[in-house]
Amino acid sequence: MKKLVLAICSVMLVVSAGFGQAKKPTIMVLPSDNWCNDNGFMIEFDNQGTKVKVPDYKKAFQSSSDLMNVISKINGLMADRGFPLKNAESALKTLESESAENAMLTSKGGGSVQESPVDKLKKTAKADIIMQLSWKVNTTGPKKSITFNLAGLDSYTDKQVATAQGTGAPSFAAELPILLEEAVLSQLDNFNGTLQKHFDDMFANGREIVIRVKKFDSWDGDLEKDFGGKELGAVIEDWLKTNTVKGRFSTTDMTENMALFEQVRIPLYDAGGNATDARGFCKGLQKFLNAPPYSITNKLMMKGLGQATIVLGDK
Repeated sequence: MKKLVLAICSVMLVVSAGFGQAKKPTIMVLPSDNWCNDNGFMIEFDNQGTKVKVPDYKKAFQSSSDLMNVISKINGLMADRGFPLKNAESALKTLESESAENAMLTSKGGGSVQESPVDKLKKTAKADIIMQLSWKVNTTGPKKSITFNLAGLDSYTDKQVATAQGTGAPSFAAELPILLEEAVLSQLDNFNGTLQKHFDDMFANGREIVIRVKKFDSWDGDLEKDFGGKELGAVIEDWLKTNTVKGRFSTTDMTENMALFEQVRIPLYDAGGNATDARGFCKGLQKFLNAPPYSITNKLMMKGLGQATIVLGDK
């Protein structure tokens, strides 16, 4: 009996150690688009001729002490549960200091791709999950309560992977962070559990990105060009089968001039233990196409962390 108890205890210790060492997704907390719009923190930029409004996080952080207090509280609650955090304000400062921050990237042949300020922030912070937060304070006589909404977004795909919302019990507490903590606490563990489940799936099956292949008009080849009895489009598909996690990707569209690959599953980490993004993964495809027997000059362009475009025939 004593040996059985010792054996059970040993197993429990091993299991506990395994859970303790499990990797958790890195998280960055930001105010939601809705909150920024309601509070006048939006900026307009030109996206290839179309005017687009996106959150002005810099102005929000500099202007709203409530935002700073609320995000600090959420950061603390997540840190207490062992989730690594990326500081949004620090990421914004890093972004500003980079001389390469240009709205337009242009090839020698005139090809271009547009990134929004939010895409650039995601690339700088490189968080797995963006937690978008919005809240509203309700007043009933001398008591106050807070209604909140938390949305966990995969920063590579912008897909919502977790959500929590609710209204806290009315309280005499006047401080916004305390009201928020009282409202969020009952929902947070389920929310975190859903985030972890999504991250575990990425760990097992790879994170999801989108790859586009295009060609410059100046190039005389196309995706139907023959290489040893196989069209270039099929050659690229074979490369993806070999290099994606479990060969998982979907060819959404394929013509002589373009190809679209979605649900492309890439390793979560590279050999050095660093988080992999679409740029790092597609550099392998870029080098493959540039080498013999293909010898195709090409340019790699990015949008955020999870979308890459390889344009064939120019640099």
